[in-house]
Amino acid sequence: MEENKVPKYYHVKQEIIKKIDDNTYQEGDTIPSERELMVLFDVSRITIRKAIDDLVKEGYLYRVHGKGTFVRGEGKQNDLVSITSCTQDIEKLGYTPGRKVMKKCVIPADAKRKSFLNLNDHEDVFCLSRIYYADDEPINYTTTYLPYKYFPDIDLYDFAQVSLYKILEDKYDVRITKATRTIEAISAHGEIAEYLDVEEEVPLLQFCCTTYGMVNGKEVAIEYFKCYYRTDQFKFCIYQVR
Repeated sequence: MEENKVPKYYHVKQEIIKKIDDNTYQEGDTIPSERELMVLFDVSRITIRKAIDDLVKEGYLYRVHGKGTFVRGEGKQNDLVSITSCTQDIEKLGYTPGRKVMKKCVIPADAKRKSFLNLNDHEDVFCLSRIYYADDEPINYTTTYLPYKYFPDIDLYDFAQVSLYKILEDKYDVRITKATRTIEAISAHGEIAEYLDVEEEVPLLQFCCTTYGMVNGKEVAIEYFKCYYRTDQFKFCIYQVR
């Protein structure tokens, strides 16, 4: 590609990538503002925005609403294979966990919940929605459903203060055995973007999971949940051997 034919935004992109690769802009750093970049590269705001938009899409940068644009890095990783609570995931990465309950209620199981949890007609589920925080930064929003027949009065616990899995194990004597998860990349939207403090269309990882455990000596489906992770704050890895 001849120099005089290189689009201006592409030149800006390459220069920012060079600064990331040589650690001028390091992981977690805020890059200069649009106005500063306009002066630095002597280009228009439209050109800067096109370059930044591309770098966000390509995974070099990420935006935080109201705070700026930051350098994305490899970050700390969480084992995707282990069955752990969100609280345990956050603690293992060295952060201080926090939780905010957005919804807590007992409701009739709908068709999807009946299917995933192997419930009969007219059975109830306990529904719990929470935002999880790592060092006061929102990183995960989860809505989970549990068969109420296995966990009577579970709605009485304060899940802003305690781990759901710890209550299942300590108070209901459940041993978690396995889980089936699906993972999908989606764009943040509506209340999810608001809860996680990200802009609309920012990429998230969506997990859907059915968890199984031993209840009264029998393995049954004990939980179905759907959760959304911020990709700028949380990464997952799979350890493989041959």
